[in-house]
Amino acid sequence: MNFVIAAVFDNYINAHVTMGRLQEEHINCWLKDENTVTIDPILTNAVGGIKLMVAEPQIERALALIATDRQEYQQQHPCPQCGSENIDLVSTPRKPGNWLGIITSAVLGIGSATPIDKVYHCFDCGKEYEME
Repeated sequence: MNFVIAAVFDNYINAHVTMGRLQEEHINCWLKDENTVTIDPILTNAVGGIKLMVAEPQIERALALIATDRQEYQQQHPCPQCGSENIDLVSTPRKPGNWLGIITSAVLGIGSATPIDKVYHCFDCGKEYEME
């Protein structure tokens, strides 16, 4: 049986929740590269994330379920500023705590990688926020 990628995740929790949802609907699926990303998250981009693989004959139904679940989530959690449902979880560079810390890190060569935060972004008003 051939399997195709239905979705890609950067953490195993969201991957397992989605896989469980599809399995409830008797869709044959599994996770590719889950162990690699879970053991060493730095490799997430190198391997392309955790891939939700779905049996090719069931891909259309799986994609429809994933889209429906996403739409329901957006309807239940609109933007707190403008009420739009046009939101998504995005990666954004963490805001620096203070300039002294940034300069010290740069001079000493520590913390060279910019920390990344996951926040919700409204594509209508531009607000970024964390879900409470």
